Amino acid sequence: MDTPAPDSPIFTIKGQYIKDLSFENPHAPHSLTVVPQKPSISVNVELRGEKLQENTYEMTIHLSARATVENGTLFLVELAYAGIFELVNIPEDRLEILLWVDCPFVLFPFARRVIADITRDGGFPPLMLEPVDFHALYMHNKSKIMQPNA
Repeated sequence: MDTPAPDSPIFTIKGQYIKDLSFENPHAPHSLTVVPQKPSISVNVELRGEKLQENTYEMTIHLSARATVENGTLFLVELAYAGIFELVNIPEDRLEILLWVDCPFVLFPFARRVIADITRDGGFPPLMLEPVDFHALYMHNKSKIMQPNA
């Protein structure tokens, strides 16, 4: 097996974990026995990144989902799911996209499973979040930063 060149790019996941998790079922047990209509579910996704050390970064996906019916909230789930990434010998022009697109892309399936499990454990059908286009989210956030204040 060949040893990689000393200046080869390295992308390593050092760990991943739940930073914060909250599930609210404000009207239980009533909300579990009488659901007159299909709930409306709103989902919000935010990313936060932080440089921890030279070549080491933490990326956190903040997910929130609220299920509502006409007479109130069925459930609210909020999750901060993070990963520690080691990025070595990454060209400067590639580093930002790797952090804000590729790192959350790696974390998302695990965060999605946590959301599905917690909603199921809360007495509801598992909430299976749709995949997130992190590249589109990155481009949207970048364009907001680039726009002058009106």
